[in-house]
Amino acid sequence: MSSDFYTSSILPYSGIIIKICRAYTDTQEDFEDYYQEVCLQIWRSRERFRGDSKWSTWIYRLSLNICLTLIKKKKTNRQHHSSDYDIPSVGTEESQAFSDESLNLLYDAIKKLSDIDRAVILLYLEEKPNKEIAEIIGTSPNNIGVRVNRIKERLKKILDGKIN
Repeated sequence: MSSDFYTSSILPYSGIIIKICRAYTDTQEDFEDYYQEVCLQIWRSRERFRGDSKWSTWIYRLSLNICLTLIKKKKTNRQHHSSDYDIPSVGTEESQAFSDESLNLLYDAIKKLSDIDRAVILLYLEEKPNKEIAEIIGTSPNNIGVRVNRIKERLKKILDGKIN
């Protein structure tokens, strides 16, 4: 992977990638693996970006799909990871993804949600409009509005200790 592509097309969106990878991993090691895999797949798939959506929307969709795929592979214990590509090392912001305790509590609560609800709430927390969230998830904007309200209620209950 060229450092120019990483610097211009991935690094400005690293916040998106970090949030998604963080929501679907439990350890720093898994986080770093997911982050690197997402970066690699963005690089490999860059020619398939048609411009039908914003680059950031495409990054969200790709990151989410990669994380969900990695989770499925990990659950079946068939994950085999090898790469001959030079991927830039994870930077300071990424390597401290697990250091803020209150953020850890929020991510722990988010991890108790379904995979799709996790994606919805992460996009909502990024202040994406319902229309864009619907485009990424593959549903209607009205459905997203209802879903966000239900997710917020569930997260409140989880954080208040009323739900395990």
